[in-house]
Amino acid sequence: MHPNIEKVTVLRDCPTITIPSGIPVTLAKGSKVQITQALGDTFTVNDHGRLLRIAGKDADALGKTQSQPEPSTITSDNSTDEVFDQVMAQLKTCYDPEIPINIIDLGLIYHLSRDTLLDGRQMIRITMTLTAAGCGMGQVLADEIQQKVLAIPGVDLVNVRLVFDPPWSREMMSEAAKLQLGML
Repeated sequence: MHPNIEKVTVLRDCPTITIPSGIPVTLAKGSKVQITQALGDTFTVNDHGRLLRIAGKDADALGKTQSQPEPSTITSDNSTDEVFDQVMAQLKTCYDPEIPINIIDLGLIYHLSRDTLLDGRQMIRITMTLTAAGCGMGQVLADEIQQKVLAIPGVDLVNVRLVFDPPWSREMMSEAAKLQLGML
């Protein structure tokens, strides 16, 4: 048995999303599942061979607590460099639900920019991809990214665009990610 897998009994009916299809399903109270990944503020569980993603807000259903961002990662400095640093810090708390690597080190983020709109609001634009074009988790990850980046003071809007050109490949991963996965 893998040492990082924890068996738990679901304490209440819990909304989940199937991996990789992205279809919402409810995990019934009393279900016995294995937590295979608890990174960022989401959980991946194995329910009799079916992988499910559980949002941090539903951590209590697994007997866990929702992780909160470190206070030092979100400040009110509005300089462009500081905002980019904070966006990168938030993106590093978003994980692929099947691969235990954050989306930055996995190489899923292609472009990041900050624009001042005509009305003075600040918009962050993020262009990203997925490890597989047919993955149904794209909108789930985009929503998570949007929520986390909107938590940064001075960010008013977030636009996350999914693209598949160029297609993702293992060469896009950071050296640290490759090392962690045993690819070096």
